[in-house]
Amino acid sequence: MRYSGDWMVLADDRILEYIREKDSGRPKEMKDSGYVRYTRSYISKRCKKLVDHGLLRDLGNGVYTITERGERYLDGEIDTSEDAPDEVESRVDNGPSANENHEQA
Repeated sequence: MRYSGDWMVLADDRILEYIREKDSGRPKEMKDSGYVRYTRSYISKRCKKLVDHGLLRDLGNGVYTITERGERYLDGEIDTSEDAPDEVESRVDNGPSANENHEQA
């Protein structure tokens, strides 16, 4: 599960997914691929926003790559909300810990 901030839009996930799969990308390539179904100018605007939030890296000449933070967002490991800490606490309950089992015995 991904934890997207209020500043994010659906296009952001598509952009990040595309760039992760291709290793890098330009807004025109993303638009032409059909996977990111927005205008080139809108994709470019969103890429800049993703750079501002540390999810993409701008290599210049309109080329973007995904950062480790961007990878971790796609993997559901961080929360991109502006007021939330990056790390996402595990939502899975693995039962009582070894210490709890020992205390019950």
